[in-house]
Amino acid sequence: MNVDLDAPGTKPEIKLVNRLNESRSPYVRGHMNNPVAWQMWGPEAIALAKKTDRLLFVSIGYAACHWCHVMERESFENGEIAQLLNDHFIPIKIDREERPDVDRIYMNFVQATTGSGGWPLNVFITPDLEPLFGGTYWPGPGSTTAGMQHMGFAGILKKLAAVWENQRQRCLDNAKDITAQLKQFAQEGTLSGGKDGEASDGLELELLDDAYEHYAAKYDSKYGGFGGAPKFPTPPNLSFLLHLSQYPSEVEDVVGDQECRNAKEMVINTLRRMTRGGIHDQIGNGFARYSVTRDWSLPHFEKMLYDNAQLLPLYLDAYVITKDPEMLSTVHDIATYLTTPPLHASSGGFFSAEDADSLYRPTDTEKREGAFYVWTHKEFQSILGERDAEVCAAYWGLEENGNVSPQHDAHDELINQSVLSIKQNREQLAKEFGLKVDEVDKILAEGRAKLLEHRNKERPRPALDDKIVVGWNGLAIGGLARTSAVLEGTDPENATKYRTAAEEAVRFIRAELYDPSTKTMKRVYREGPGDAPAFADDYAFLISGLLDLYAATFDDAYLSFADTLQQTQIALFWDAASNGFFATAAAQPDLLLRLKDGMDNAEPSTNGVSAHNLHRLGALLDDEAYTARAKQTVDAFEAEVMQHPFLFTSMLGAVVAGRLGMRSVVICGAGREVEAAVAEARTQLNTNSTVVRMGGAAKSEWLRARNGLLQSLDLRTARVMVCERGACREVLDVADVGRALA
Repeated sequence: MNVDLDAPGTKPEIKLVNRLNESRSPYVRGHMNNPVAWQMWGPEAIALAKKTDRLLFVSIGYAACHWCHVMERESFENGEIAQLLNDHFIPIKIDREERPDVDRIYMNFVQATTGSGGWPLNVFITPDLEPLFGGTYWPGPGSTTAGMQHMGFAGILKKLAAVWENQRQRCLDNAKDITAQLKQFAQEGTLSGGKDGEASDGLELELLDDAYEHYAAKYDSKYGGFGGAPKFPTPPNLSFLLHLSQYPSEVEDVVGDQECRNAKEMVINTLRRMTRGGIHDQIGNGFARYSVTRDWSLPHFEKMLYDNAQLLPLYLDAYVITKDPEMLSTVHDIATYLTTPPLHASSGGFFSAEDADSLYRPTDTEKREGAFYVWTHKEFQSILGERDAEVCAAYWGLEENGNVSPQHDAHDELINQSVLSIKQNREQLAKEFGLKVDEVDKILAEGRAKLLEHRNKERPRPALDDKIVVGWNGLAIGGLARTSAVLEGTDPENATKYRTAAEEAVRFIRAELYDPSTKTMKRVYREGPGDAPAFADDYAFLISGLLDLYAATFDDAYLSFADTLQQTQIALFWDAASNGFFATAAAQPDLLLRLKDGMDNAEPSTNGVSAHNLHRLGALLDDEAYTARAKQTVDAFEAEVMQHPFLFTSMLGAVVAGRLGMRSVVICGAGREVEAAVAEARTQLNTNSTVVRMGGAAKSEWLRARNGLLQSLDLRTARVMVCERGACREVLDVADVGRALA
């Protein structure tokens, strides 16, 4: 029994015990030895709060979160804090990656009431799940950061316990008022949509110009990116800007030729600055979540799957447009990070994240932020030798006394340490050290290899969050599939490696997380499927990845699976009253609100991706119902998009498709010329077209049965057809595939 209930007076006395050993989440299980008697989120804990008439203290975080670990050390391992929580509250620990629905509801509350958000997310809620008070990190007893705030966590707990005990009705009234405001805020995606089956005339292309002007005004011309510190990569926004010059000419006519070129240059400069910055692991592979500094030099060191999975196709698009070798090198860097340990699971699929904190040496007892990634001048000299150390130090900006400002080192963990970022080019180094450029190249390559070997051998790797999350795997599947398609003609070995990893991830999800009897999925796998169902974003991101994988393989099994999942997403999440997709299914029992996801955040919005999926499926399958639903999805957010289009960049591509259409380019036949046409199609950035392969080695039996336009095709004749709006109206020679895609 986790609880003993007695009722000597008017209130039951309870004795809670920590239940987190029941969880599979690495983040949640990491708190199972805390003196705090943590409970699991769910009907049982909620019922316990109602029975005991206590506030729930809900703490939400994730395994790679630095400040989550700081708060655990300062507060949740502290006896005084534990007693306060255990005696007065029902304490609950949640992994935000398992329950993003719960996280988003209470993050909206904290952002609305404090003006900011982040993790750990801590909120006090009534037994009816209505929020009363919340925040992010609060300093614990003895914290070195206590001076940053007026009241520490212990004071907050005492204050809330007293207010709940002595002013109960006031608390309940305030919580109900807050909830009413949250419900009004949660009307996003419900103000504009008409009845199911109806669509408006659609949003205008001028909204793309409005969004461009917003980002042009915020652009940091010196360091790339937008605004000041902290700086996040924001792949949805960068992808929107990069694609402006690749849309049909009607978009350029509205936005402007010079503006489209400028948008591209803003993105390329930002990506180049990121590649050379400390946010990029210069010795290993992959990118950290964000930069603390404006110049990308100092990261928050956690590495997330969802960030790298989005950055991969972004850098790939930049390479396709510019043919810049630096962009291609970064593509391989990210793809290597995704397809090798520790992020790549041997059973198939991709793990979630690597922690920011780790031990500097195996014999250390205290973890430090960035310990795996930073270097001292003495280490460079001992590992590389004096001359090579000086060359490498100049290249990567290593300084004798460290290059991290004390203002960014609150816990004195980075004293005399340097974060590596590229500060000079090879020609400058050659001139400075009296060397040839090829000698500099050799020193840098050998230096990087030696530093990597030392790091892997001598330093404990940061903890791995080895959950497999469907949605994030969908993002990785799509990025790897698109990369393999682009590289097939020039780098078949790596193309095969990346494509195989994507296909293995799909097989894993189908085998472990998909139920063919109900055509539904679970969201998370770790030592078995988790309890939480897949949410709307899981379906959206995986469908998108499957469509990319079809384009990379022309195996219609992936298209069939995408079609099945799309029908499930509609059945579970579609809002029949106002259109668009809710984040959660109607049957979800433990939620205060049912929200819609329209704005982009660290990930693209569910409805933006879903609208694009529906347009692609509509074109590939000649399914007008999908195309109509794509337009209805955008219409649901019409009022919000018209007011702030820059917050909905992942939806703006669907605005273009709704206005200009999405065509399907069908390549038939076999032979060298046909394969050349396929290769050309794969190496283009196709914003408003899909590619179908019939004949040859393509697997297309299911697709021919599903798409009526394709049933009577002669698969042996080499030709290219353009199909849209229910007809294949143009037949071209295979050499004209570029014209068909334009």
